[in-house]
Formats: sequence, structure tokens, C-alpha cells
Amino acid sequence: SGERGTIKAKADFDAGDDAVALRKAIEGLGTREKTLIDVLTRRSSAQRQLICAAYQEATGRSLEEDLRGDTHGDFEEVLVALVTPPAAYDCHEVARAMKGLGTADSVLIEIFASRSNQQIKALSEVYLEETEKKLTLDLKKEVSGQYSQALLLLAEGKRDESTTVDPEKAKEDAKTLYDAGEKKWGTDESKFIDILCHRSIPQLRQTLIEYKNISGKSLQQSEHTHTLIAQV
Repeated sequence: SGERGTIKAKADFDAGDDAVALRKAIEGLGTREKTLIDVLTRRSSAQRQLICAAYQEATGRSLEEDLRGDTHGDFEEVLVALVTPPAAYDCHEVARAMKGLGTADSVLIEIFASRSNQQIKALSEVYLEETEKKLTLDLKKEVSGQYSQALLLLAEGKRDESTTVDPEKAKEDAKTLYDAGEKKWGTDESKFIDILCHRSIPQLRQTLIEYKNISGKSLQQSEHTHTLIAQV
């Protein structure tokens, strides 16, 4: 699904009307920022994609390119992000995180840990289309260190997505995490990674509750799991 985030769909929506309003705002004397904000921040992701198509049809130009030409700085970045399809936006963020001196592991973990399997698949398809390279292979070359194994597992998009919770399994996993971490000197990261990257989000939430019952403190307080847990 292209939907993500908290902006809800506008009820009396007309992509053509919105495209006309944006065109006037961009082509007028001085870009009317209020119109751009009002339209683009009050439409759902799917509606914004329909506006982009209507704008292209009406003007023969890309809305993204026109926004880049008429706005600047952080304002430009926000507007461009709003009109970019979610999978393409994720793809560009992942590519940017892999470039440069050192890989931005926290950005990659944040993206892959918070996306559904379907969203990760869509991201990977855009990456292949744009770079002619397989995302998982590029990640394998680029990532290293503490989160690399977790990241590569998450990037496969194979997390359990069932909504039912198994309380006994949650207790069992909580004990495994406790035995692998707090209870001993050092941490058995493979146990953490397997559970945190494969269990469903509802199941993980129950596991966190059980972990606190066993250890007396939350798993989020363990530094080695903080970034992964933050996404649950």
C-alpha cells in the first residue's frame, strides 16, 4: 500500500482542482507558499499521487521538478518528500544513507524496522529499477558493525505480520532475551536479532511486557537494542 503516516484522505477531493491551485501558486508572481502547504499537507499519500498525475497532464511538467525550481532549502525538501511516492522516497533515503563516509545505520534501521514486508518489497523494486542493482547485495557491501546482521534480515522483508499474540511464546522469548543479555556478561546478539527482526509487532510488544516482568526494567533501557526497539 502507498499509504503511510498520519495525514488522512480529504473527503471532497478533486485532483484536477488541486492541480490547478498548485499551478497558479507556482506560476504566479512569487510562489504562494500557503497554497502549497494547504494542498499538500492536507491530502493523503494516495491523493497526492493523483494530484501529481493531474498536474503532469495539465502542464506537461512534473510537479516535483516545478517545486524544486520554485522553492528552496528545507521547505523544498519537505514539499518534494510529500509528492514523492513512498517507495521512491524510501529508496532515495536508503541510497543517501549508504553514500558518503560511513553508512548511516540508524537511518537504515529506522526505515527497514518500521516498514511492512510489502513496503520493503516496493522499496527494493524501485532500487533495482533505478540502480540496476539488488538492494540486499548493496547493503551487504556497505553495512558493518553492530546493526549489520539485523539490517540485512530486516531488508529481506520477511517479518511475521500476523496480528494474533501467543502469550506463552512471548514469555519464552522474553526469557531467551534476558538469558542472552542482562543475565550474563556481554550479549548474545544473534538471539536478540532473531527475535526482534522476525516476530510480529504485536507479538514483540507482548514480549517487551514479559521482559519487564522478568528483569524489572524495560528492554529499551538496554543500549544494544535501543534503535531496534524504538520501532516497535
